[in-house]
Order: sequence, then C-alpha cells, then structure tokens
Amino acid sequence: MPDLYPEIEPHAHGMLEASHGNRVYWEVCGNPSGKPALVLHGGPGSGCTPWHRRLFDPAAYRIVLFDQRGCGRSTPHAARHDIDLTGNTTHHLIADIEALRESLGIEAWLVWGGSFGSALALAYAEAHPARVTEMVLWGIATGRRSESDWLFRGGLAAFFPEQWQQLIDALPEGDRGGDPVAGFRRLLNDPDMRVRRRAADAWCLWESATPDWPPRTGLADRYTDPEFALGFARLVTHYVHYELWIEDGSLLRGARALAAVPGILIQGRFDFQSPLESAWALHRAWPGSELIVIDQAGHSAGNPAVRGALIAATDRVATR
Repeated sequence: MPDLYPEIEPHAHGMLEASHGNRVYWEVCGNPSGKPALVLHGGPGSGCTPWHRRLFDPAAYRIVLFDQRGCGRSTPHAARHDIDLTGNTTHHLIADIEALRESLGIEAWLVWGGSFGSALALAYAEAHPARVTEMVLWGIATGRRSESDWLFRGGLAAFFPEQWQQLIDALPEGDRGGDPVAGFRRLLNDPDMRVRRRAADAWCLWESATPDWPPRTGLADRYTDPEFALGFARLVTHYVHYELWIEDGSLLRGARALAAVPGILIQGRFDFQSPLESAWALHRAWPGSELIVIDQAGHSAGNPAVRGALIAATDRVATR
C-alpha cells in the first residue's frame, strides 16, 4: 500500500489580496512544471498542513495549497472577536480559488478535497467545469441540510449520546431546546473571551469524538491550540448557520455538469461525520465518478487504508 511521500517545502508562497480585507495564504510545492493540483482543506477552518503536501508525487505534481479565509496563515483570523465574517462565504472561497488559479497562470487543475473541502470542490467544479481536469474527494459532503442536521442538530447523537449531552449541557439552559448551532454561534461571538473559549472547547470536544470509533474522550491534538479551536468553531457555526450558502440538493443536481470530469470518491464505510449515503448519492448523480469504499474506516484521512487510497488515486491520475 502506498505510503506518504517525503516531506517537502514550498518553492513559492505568498498572500492573495482578496475582498473584505482578507489576505489568503498560498503555497506551491513539488515540480514547477508538473501537473497542477489544488488542495481544498476541510472544516471550514482547518487550514492546510505539511501532511497535505505528502499525498502527491512531488516529481509529478505542481501542488497548490491555500488556507481558506479566516484560518491558518490567512488574515485576519476568525479567532479575533472583532472580525466580521460577512465576507467569508462559499461564494467568496470560489472567487478566491479562481483568483489564485489566474495569478499562478494555471489553465486547469486536479481538485482534491476532503470533508467540507469536498463540498467546496463540488461547488467550484460545477461553477467552473472547464478549469477542472480531475477530482479526488474523500469524506464526502454534498452541502445538503440533512448532512449538517445529522452532524450538528442531533442525528449523530444516536451513536454518541454521552458526547452529545456534554455538548448540549455547555449551552445556557434556555438554549438547550433550540438549535445548537445557533446557540453556540451566539456564545462564540460573546464579548467575554472566557465565554468564547468555553464554547470553543465544548464544540471541539464534539468534533473530536466523532471522526473515529471508539470515540475520543478528550480534545484532538489540533484543538488544544485555543486560537485554532476558537477560529475553527466560529467558522463552522458561521457556515452551518447559513447552510453553506448552497441551495439544498443543488450540488447533487448539478453533478451532471461534471460528466466530462473523472472523479475518484474515497469513503470510509463507518464515517460518522459524513455517512456513506452522501458519497453513494453523488456517485449515482455523477456518471464520471468512481466510488471506493474503505471498510473499517471512519472520517479520517489519517487512517492507513484511506491514506493509501488517496495516494493511489493521485498516483493513478498523475499521468493523465
């Protein structure tokens, strides 16, 4: 089974001047003359990591990574309480992708995305199909309201009742019977930093519990950074509150625009955050797609079998 490629450093990087005062960090790794590939991270708010670079053969690919608005090395960071997120939407991210492509002089590229990044990849590809040569997606999300309700409004509580109760108990008593996303969104925008920090910790405990089985009892490593946790929780609740600015079901309906775009969909059978049904529905709606189901895997590209399938996919596409 393929292993991660060796660690590499960017040979180019910079800040893309975007709208609403945002500056978006980008970097390019691998072969400057190689096949262009764009990495879309999840979250929203996860940011790109050196690990993402290692999923592509650096001799074959010109690997482009960027931190989406409000996270990672992009500025301003969503952890800042004084930052207005009005200019941070899926439509703005699509515009940033196109601006980055044009600034790098890339005609078209492979688009790679996981979790929220898969929904963003679909939204981008359906808006600009001529700019996408292939797609590799994992932990599939299609931007439907049912998906966010499952993960953030109680559906997944059927498998994680203790962790769900812990999340709900972190809300003020008057908010516990309402929409948890709205309740946490208010806490994460509270003027009191202590309130914001407690809300971020509670939200990220829930996010930590659900990617794998058995559930994690504490914070995943990345959430132990309080700035990361606060920015991440604030961005997730912001996007989910506005239903990702994606009309319900539109990405599945629009998949016919991708008929000429080959796609490899990689999905853990026991992915609790993004159940297999979404990947199956997308595969059925997208004639050019191939669905690879990884048994004994959840919502983590760190799973050796998922990671191996991702690398095998980029290897296979490299020579197209």
